Amino acid sequence: MGETSDIRYAPDRLRQFARALFAAAGLEEEKAAAVAHYLLEADLMGHTTHGLALAGWYLQSIADGVMKREGLPEVVSDRGPAIAWQGQRLPGAWLTSEAVKLACERAATYGTATIAIADSHHIGCLAAYLTIATDRGYMVSIASSSPSGAQVAPFGGRKGIYTPNPVAHGIPTPGDPILIDISASITTVNMAQRLVREGRQYDHEWLMDENGEPSRDPRVIERGGTLMPVGGLDHGQKGYGMALHVEAFTQGLSGLGRVDGLKGTNAAVTVQVFDPDAFGGRHAFLRQTGWLADECRSNPPRPGVARVRLPGENGLARKRSALADGVALHSNIMASLASHAERLGVAMP
Repeated sequence: MGETSDIRYAPDRLRQFARALFAAAGLEEEKAAAVAHYLLEADLMGHTTHGLALAGWYLQSIADGVMKREGLPEVVSDRGPAIAWQGQRLPGAWLTSEAVKLACERAATYGTATIAIADSHHIGCLAAYLTIATDRGYMVSIASSSPSGAQVAPFGGRKGIYTPNPVAHGIPTPGDPILIDISASITTVNMAQRLVREGRQYDHEWLMDENGEPSRDPRVIERGGTLMPVGGLDHGQKGYGMALHVEAFTQGLSGLGRVDGLKGTNAAVTVQVFDPDAFGGRHAFLRQTGWLADECRSNPPRPGVARVRLPGENGLARKRSALADGVALHSNIMASLASHAERLGVAMP
């Protein structure tokens, strides 16, 4: 959805620009580098609402003191393969990427590792972090919720009490990994906000208004409306069930959540990594996932479908194309960053 600009940017130049912006805003060097890298990674993969489109908001969060600029998470618990962090509202991209790296290190010893993070800042696109693990041959899951957000109603209800609650899974295969990134709601708050800015409506009734009636109008969110759960009015109990699991998996395990009345932008995140060698063996794992991937791709397509694809296939293809030919950003992103660049003394690319 939406228009991309005809201008293409060299990925390295964009990454350097974003890194310079976040460093000038006061983030420590490795944190500025992580936020720049994973926002751009989302754009490379085509997740345009969760890439550099978020940079202006993040920069404002730093200026307002909502995103913490420096320091480390507090280790609440560490039993080797089970870890809990208090994220101290540090940058979500840095916390999440560090958690996946640490979970990979621990999985090499213990076979699996789980890290639950309380009170992170926004973490962006979950799919952007999956290849940290899949590149090492590990399977990974990441889930996220925002304890201060309430844009999705429980199935059968009409008042929002939780967030889209995305989950992402990275599954190694003998070829490209399968990269799954889905949410428990049909659409996201960021997409609704983009459509409001562009004066557009959804193609389908993916929201409910404040009275619980289906709607295509993204502005219903501003009036107390909600995002539909996955499955919509027909099978929304499925998205509802997914969302409840994510609430417990993130806020429950990290020990901080909605019941604590948190204010401002915050996220609860849980990362889980598995080393196949600690289970049935890496060769056996890849034999299974390779067969599954081949069977899905070779499945006879239904009318109007060119071929069956695997989750993440388009994103990886877009990334290869963007690395070769440059990144085409959504048309309003650079305009949204111009004032921050001027304020921070950073040259536009």
